[in-house]
Amino acid sequence: MTITAVGFDLDETLAVPARDRATILDDAVAAVGAPSLTREAYLDAHGRHLTADTREPIFAALLEGRDTDVAPERLATVYRREIADALAPVPGIAAFLRRLRTEYSVGLLTNGPSVAQRDKLATLGWTDLFDVALVTGDLDAGKPDPAAFRALLDALGSDPEETVYVGDDVDADIAGAADAGLVPIQVTFEGGPSPSPRAAAHLPRDRLVAELPDLLADL
Repeated sequence: MTITAVGFDLDETLAVPARDRATILDDAVAAVGAPSLTREAYLDAHGRHLTADTREPIFAALLEGRDTDVAPERLATVYRREIADALAPVPGIAAFLRRLRTEYSVGLLTNGPSVAQRDKLATLGWTDLFDVALVTGDLDAGKPDPAAFRALLDALGSDPEETVYVGDDVDADIAGAADAGLVPIQVTFEGGPSPSPRAAAHLPRDRLVAELPDLLADL
């Protein structure tokens, strides 16, 4: 098997918030005076709106029936800014991805609303970092749906068995990539998901830059 292309997840794989996401949500809620929201409820609503343009429908669902006059659009905007401002790249990752593109086609496939995820890329200065950058808000399906991974393969012009997908989430990234025929590599870190037996390999996030090239060559 020869690997010709590498796809990446974004959040918790290539970039990590400097503050806990539950805290970021609390700060956004407090900033607009909205009722308290849990991280668990947010993730549930997020999972039901992976192909939305913005987070407005996510927060509309969360605020529905609550005693508040806070507009979902306002909360979505504030939360987007809080997340983007807190996001920090894995050390050395941008230069690493540029080097990787000299040997492989390199793509991004990230779950989430278009405006939110592309704002993260702009804030990080990564709008031109990938050969292709796909956000599920622009697609008909989100990870782990095989259709999302087929969109990545089509954009990269690669076959699934020749394409590695690197991510942290056991279901969305690892199981999703495996079910679509790609070669999944799981990024691991303290407090993150347990290693999945479906991953072809596991890499500590702080060793991603140092060890991924040799791993790709060995596959």
